[in-house]
Amino acid sequence: MIRFLLFTVLLLSPRVDAASPGRPNILFLFADDYCFEALHALGDRVVETPNLDRLVARGTTFTHAYNMGSWSPAVCIASRTMLLTGRSVWQAQAAHRALDTERTAGRLWPQLLAGVGYRTYMTGKWHLPIDAAQTFDQTSHVRPGMPKDTPEGYSRPVDGQPDPWNPADPKFGGYWEGGKHWSEITAEDTLAFLHDARGRTEPFFIYCAFNAPHDPRQAPQTYLDRYPLERIPVPVNALAEYPHAEAMGAGRTLRDERLAPYPRTDRSIKTQRREYYALITHLDAQIGRVLQALEANGQADNTWIFFTADHGLAVGQHGLMGKQNMYEHSLRVPFIVVGPGVNPDRKIATPIYLQDVMATTLELAGVAKPRQVYFHSVLPLLRDPRQPGAYPEIYGAYLDRQRAIVQGGFKLILYPLGRVARLFHLSEDPHEMKDLALDPTHAPMLRRLFSRLIDQQRQLNDALDLTSLYPELAPTAPATAGGSSPKPRA
Repeated sequence: MIRFLLFTVLLLSPRVDAASPGRPNILFLFADDYCFEALHALGDRVVETPNLDRLVARGTTFTHAYNMGSWSPAVCIASRTMLLTGRSVWQAQAAHRALDTERTAGRLWPQLLAGVGYRTYMTGKWHLPIDAAQTFDQTSHVRPGMPKDTPEGYSRPVDGQPDPWNPADPKFGGYWEGGKHWSEITAEDTLAFLHDARGRTEPFFIYCAFNAPHDPRQAPQTYLDRYPLERIPVPVNALAEYPHAEAMGAGRTLRDERLAPYPRTDRSIKTQRREYYALITHLDAQIGRVLQALEANGQADNTWIFFTADHGLAVGQHGLMGKQNMYEHSLRVPFIVVGPGVNPDRKIATPIYLQDVMATTLELAGVAKPRQVYFHSVLPLLRDPRQPGAYPEIYGAYLDRQRAIVQGGFKLILYPLGRVARLFHLSEDPHEMKDLALDPTHAPMLRRLFSRLIDQQRQLNDALDLTSLYPELAPTAPATAGGSSPKPRA
């Protein structure tokens, strides 16, 4: 009976082409702090990403892939916990406190794949409170949340003063600790595993997690030289300082925000972005080495490749440097899928969560999705992008300081401690520069999105009482004589 059920699952699962024998290999390429738009092929004409651009051409890109949020200023911890457990953000917070129990029960992503015969491998950034070596069959160079930084790397550069920090100088450690750049080591670990896998019959799952382009943004000088400061534009939505930074929990004392001085200047923003681009291009070169080895080893035809990141990054947009905000540059990430039968050079705008990659690989492997997994496979959308997605709206959260909802081309952002509401029409204002929260004509949209956010809170076990904090937006609040509702501060 068990064999019959397993055969039925495998038969019904649309995971591979009919010509593809058995379960496919899975190569998961994971970056850190990678903004959704920081690929040349996806619109940023300054950054050079030839290898990722080739992935875009070979496969399908989900252009609106989101991270759900975080209970920690280290947003990657929440993102990676959701990824490994499949649980939504507040359920993942509870699981994070007992992550070893999840591991002992065999409920984590690599364990579910190992259970159906995958050989699982991990290298690079981990940043979770359990032993990676007990979670994967094999590991190499398991890294902390970020390379060690130095005081010289903060509040720089200051106009009129020399920059005390050099991202190419090994004396500052960080990515250079150990004598070779960490991105290169992560790639070489993966190359060694691929070489060993050539003679094996079981499928593999590779969790290749680069720390890049997280700060300290250090790259070889040859990569920095590609980006002279005069080539770097200042983002159109740059600000000297974000007006609600303290209320939303991303103020001057937050580590990420201390990387550049206040007020933000053109020089400081361009310098930060220059180093961001250089580290991305160096990362792209390492990904190219992995993809080349996959082809040379003859493993590409039966391997599904996923590239994404745990969250985005501001790097000067809206006067912010970090990811602890609800703007698109920090919530959205690249999400590229390449595999047998995947349409080349296709873009799908249907919103997804980046953690959908877990459920997708489970379906590819013929693993029935466990009850605790909140996220959904993207295979139905790969087959037919015209069908509705799994998420009627996208929810976002940061501590008790921020909430957001995205639906129908609009986004509502709330900063509860300051009773601030911001409303953006993303379809017309993709850089989120025109706040519509105080526009009476958009009052119905403001209230509708608030109602949808409350519904999402109920579904996701979000205990923050927004109705009490924003009574004027609650569904039972009376409308004003002009037909619109009172508003919180914008």
